[in-house]
Amino acid sequence: MLQPYDKNNVNLRDFDECVSLMRGGSKTFFAASRLLPKRVRQASVALYAFCRVADDLVDNSNCASDSLKQLSERLDLIYAQEPMEFIEDHALSHVVHQFKLPRPLLDALMEGFKWDTETRFYPNIEAVHDYGARVAGSVGAMMSWIMGARHSSTLARACELGVAMQLTNIARDVGEDAKNGRLYLPLDWLQAEGIDHEVWLKNPTLNPGIQNVVAKLLDEADRLYKKSSVGVADLAPEFRAAIFAARLIYAEIGQYLRANNCDSVTKRSVVPFSRKLWLLVQAKIQAPWITIPKTPPPALQAIAYLINACEEHCAIYNLKHEGFPNRGFPQRVEWVLELIERRLEEQEQQFSRSMDQLTGESFQNLAGSRKTVDSRS
Repeated sequence: MLQPYDKNNVNLRDFDECVSLMRGGSKTFFAASRLLPKRVRQASVALYAFCRVADDLVDNSNCASDSLKQLSERLDLIYAQEPMEFIEDHALSHVVHQFKLPRPLLDALMEGFKWDTETRFYPNIEAVHDYGARVAGSVGAMMSWIMGARHSSTLARACELGVAMQLTNIARDVGEDAKNGRLYLPLDWLQAEGIDHEVWLKNPTLNPGIQNVVAKLLDEADRLYKKSSVGVADLAPEFRAAIFAARLIYAEIGQYLRANNCDSVTKRSVVPFSRKLWLLVQAKIQAPWITIPKTPPPALQAIAYLINACEEHCAIYNLKHEGFPNRGFPQRVEWVLELIERRLEEQEQQFSRSMDQLTGESFQNLAGSRKTVDSRS
């Protein structure tokens, strides 16, 4: 656990500076993080601060490859417990070594930043999933890991929540991204609407085809939001409301975008602060009632490699797959019955072993008695 705040501790003052960075960035993340207990809130703030600074460094650099190389070197030093003299590096180093955070998750994020610098286009929704897995799914996995939920199914839901949020970001920022020469919409969806992406990027204007593609992307985000929600039930009770609040607020961005006729070229959809407060209240009320499904849904293909990396990390460091599943009442009854049945089987096996042992000892005693009689005779 992170130590209690101490004004005399320079390292922990770094977390206060990271909070300042977060306030100026994602207001949704900042609002939801207020529901987290302090020990995890500090860790999540440190993680977010490094990710935000890294993203800005790459975006604002004259030479993105040099910036990416520098970030890789900074991560090397963070994992070597010798962070450079950056506030966010010191804070992240504390988190990395306290929680044994898998390096492949941060490497995936850096790869996503690299894709941003390459002016990539994404031929289909699966390719967009691949991008979302790197820039947001990896962050979801890191948050789940920090909260102690390391089951593969829980990590999958966390990654899918991250991908859903990234799809919402893409849908909301079509116009802004186009100004920077970037386009994350699936090319096959654009082609189906009769849109040549290269021509459109030269003059990014709103048209019914773009609106239809944005609407379709929001539908895909909603599918993943729904799929990922059950992962909240795998978290400790103290974490559920914060994560569910982030999910509700981000999904609400899509609702406001739909209300604006899916115009993300000339407008930017924003959830009002009053509405965020109401969603925070809803999350607090609804989160405890979410239960895990009896059979977890299969993971999104794009995130499989992130889950495998976490599984390997658990094996290397012999980490437990901790979790706090919130079962529905029928599942709880079934779980109790399974425990009773398992206990009865163990007792039967123990009784059988005891009888075998007693039988063996009896035969040994009988054999010993016969030898004594034979020797006397």
